[in-house]
Amino acid sequence: MFTETINGINLTFETNSTVFSPTCVDKGTLAMLAEVTLSPGDKLLDLGCGYGPVGIYAAKVIGVENIYMTDSNKNAITLATKNAAKNATPGITITQSDGFKNIQEKDFTLILSNPPYHADFSVPKHFIEKGFNRLALGGKMYMVTKRKDWYKNKLTAIFGGVRITEADGYYIFCAEKRSAKYANK
Repeated sequence: MFTETINGINLTFETNSTVFSPTCVDKGTLAMLAEVTLSPGDKLLDLGCGYGPVGIYAAKVIGVENIYMTDSNKNAITLATKNAAKNATPGITITQSDGFKNIQEKDFTLILSNPPYHADFSVPKHFIEKGFNRLALGGKMYMVTKRKDWYKNKLTAIFGGVRITEADGYYIFCAEKRSAKYANK
């Protein structure tokens, strides 16, 4: 268990060795959250939520009603559920899902993800391609990785463009859905 302050909000997390970054919120995640603007009325998906820092932080800022969290790891879902309760955000919708397979919601204004980027690109490829179709027009996908070229090329191919920021050795990608033009890719 540890406590983290994210953009002035104190949060407590229970973790274990089966989830990513079990001793602190990952620097890449913090860099991504520093780039994202959360607004009342946003509908946010924390894609690959782990033990829940992104979705729980977002719920503290904009409320739990439109926060969705998903991860393929059953233990991550258990921890995210416990952490939502610990941080007084129990109304978050948390679903175990391999990417979008068990997620029925759509029209997200924000999809945030720190995808597994040390293996092959099949997971982030799924996240980007299916994520585009789940965003509302004008919705944004944020991803943070240590790799630049593949993500830049893939996001540009699907979204028609991407903004890239660099912080603490990480690349934060922001792609906006401007049309349905690329929906079949």
